[in-house]
Amino acid sequence: MYERDVLAGNWRRPGKGTIPSVPAERDLVVEDADSGFCGAVVACDKEAVTLEDRFGRRRLFPLAPAAFLLEGKPVTLVRPAPASAGAPRRSASGSVAVEGLRARVARESRIYVEGVHDAALVEKIWGHDLRVEGVVVEYLEGVDDLPAIVEEFGPGPERRLGVLVDHLVEGSKESRIAARVTSPHVLVVGHPFVDIWQAVKPSVLRIPAWPDVPRGVPWKEGVIAALGWRLEPADAWRRILGAVSTYSDLEPSLLGRVEELIDFVTSPEEDG
Repeated sequence: MYERDVLAGNWRRPGKGTIPSVPAERDLVVEDADSGFCGAVVACDKEAVTLEDRFGRRRLFPLAPAAFLLEGKPVTLVRPAPASAGAPRRSASGSVAVEGLRARVARESRIYVEGVHDAALVEKIWGHDLRVEGVVVEYLEGVDDLPAIVEEFGPGPERRLGVLVDHLVEGSKESRIAARVTSPHVLVVGHPFVDIWQAVKPSVLRIPAWPDVPRGVPWKEGVIAALGWRLEPADAWRRILGAVSTYSDLEPSLLGRVEELIDFVTSPEEDG
């Protein structure tokens, strides 16, 4: 998860004055430096913070100096300031909602995702942000022909393309395909999950974990059978999507990649 094992060797918790204090806002993902327990903040008072891991397990930790790791770096968690009565409304992605929004004219830049389920999940969580920015999301039927699809799109400085790929891990077929896309106006990123279903936290669906599916068994059908759901894949997906309401229901490894793509297709091209 990190570049090095921060608990190994001669690593020592730094002095109190050398680390930043970070408000323990709900859904902030941190790791307890002593135990290695990693989870999202679900509650915080003046003395302790409660973390929930991806399996729905919760643990209480004291708000001690330098007791946590945020993106691999030591921090001191502090109790957040109370929200003011006039605090802005937040969208499902956690961004400040634009009241009375009228979608802007679509940019030439686009975001491509692998399938209709991916597109539906991105729309549900980031739809508001995408309409503010004028970004259209389109879905592909797999990425086997990605280099040809990119060439047909014709990317350029004012026509950027972001691509979200399932199961983009070292040595996978998807990683080899992505490596063939070399345009500076295209960003290909991915998450480690076999299918976008796994990007939804198991606790949201009240299951202990996503099942392991044996090789040779269609993944969606294998998951449905293992969970004992008497549903067709389309109905199972509706059940999964219906349980998602905010970004905190999704795994951080998907959240970061989608935010990265939105930034890429909306940021001005740098000279040089």
